[in-house]
Amino acid sequence: YAVRELEALADAAEQLVSPQDEPISLPDSLGEVEVQLNAARERALRDARAARAAEQRKNDLVVYLAHDLKTPLTSVIGYLTLLRDEPQLSPELRARYTHIALEKAERLEDLINEFFDITRFNLTHLELEKQPTDLTRMLQQVVSEFQPMLAEADLTCRLDLPERLLCPCDGEKLSRVFDNLLRNASYYSLPGTEVRIAGGSDGETITLTFTNAGKTIPQEKLDRIFEQFFRLDSSRATRTGGAGLGLAIAKEIVELHGGTIRAESAHDTVTFTVCLPAS
Repeated sequence: YAVRELEALADAAEQLVSPQDEPISLPDSLGEVEVQLNAARERALRDARAARAAEQRKNDLVVYLAHDLKTPLTSVIGYLTLLRDEPQLSPELRARYTHIALEKAERLEDLINEFFDITRFNLTHLELEKQPTDLTRMLQQVVSEFQPMLAEADLTCRLDLPERLLCPCDGEKLSRVFDNLLRNASYYSLPGTEVRIAGGSDGETITLTFTNAGKTIPQEKLDRIFEQFFRLDSSRATRTGGAGLGLAIAKEIVELHGGTIRAESAHDTVTFTVCLPAS
């Protein structure tokens, strides 16, 4: 009887290597083991489906990006050729063509950066180098660097933080989280509104919120907002549509710190909440 149980367990182990939709079945004496193995099989199936979906989104995105690279490149070459071949152009027309060529070149740079983001996300394993860091000062610096982008979008940013907010963290990587969240708020805020960053600590947990006024995000999109390659704005024509990696990377960095990140949206307000261990 023990031999039969071992054979059943061996067969079940083979099923876990390449899990199928059909559940694992074991003798009655191994009922508890059967439940645990089927739970592991379900997790493996979910992970496999998620990996296939992420790979498909990545492949689709690469195809879109490759196609999109052609348009601004063609425009840059076209307008620069006009500037070279038409020496009699008026200063106004020359300035206009130069402006358009620059805009298209900037779009081209955005697309190339998206390719680099995809490569880095797939090949880089994040490792933390923690040290005591004042998050208040870090956020002040991040906001200062974003002032030109905020001004261009007709936005202001208000910080509601304690004088010092110490956190044991990898400052370089955590600043990328804040950069992504503020960039996201800049893209999707309504013009003439305020982005508010608030935070504090209860001694055990540091809580930071990034709130902006913007179109309410439907729950089905909120549920997927931290997925790799998920784009809130699926339009390829706008510069707001990135590779869909910023929030996925932010989530990975926050969770590596032992923290959590979540998104909420209602009544034309969007809030991202980051919780980090205070010690």
